[in-house]
Amino acid sequence: MRHRKAGKKIGRNSEHRLATQRNMLAALFRHERIVTTVEKAKAFKPAAEKLLSLGREKTLHNVRRAQAKLQDKDMVKKLFDELGPRYKDRPGGYTRILKLPERRLGDGGSKCLFELVDNRVLEAQLAEQEEAGD
Repeated sequence: MRHRKAGKKIGRNSEHRLATQRNMLAALFRHERIVTTVEKAKAFKPAAEKLLSLGREKTLHNVRRAQAKLQDKDMVKKLFDELGPRYKDRPGGYTRILKLPERRLGDGGSKCLFELVDNRVLEAQLAEQEEAGD
């Protein structure tokens, strides 16, 4: 029984799960939108939300906590310089999971878009497409 056991195992041991979380969160913060499985997105969404909440206030303690979780200096810098100020006035809900209708080719796993709300990268891509279409 899994009484009082928080979190999902997602078919990995603890070291592999932690490495997957670090890589996925770094990719999410770098690209602001990634395609992954629904299960992974649901498992790592709370960690992403907590890191974005840390990024709202740049203190030495918060920077060191984020560095311990991400272990990617460039993404920690982006978290505190770009993403944190963007969500300064937002009380929560920094990420969204949008399920995609198609399935993954190899094993038929469910796919989703795991993205940050107020996505600047997506807005820039849409603006480029409109300019190219005109």
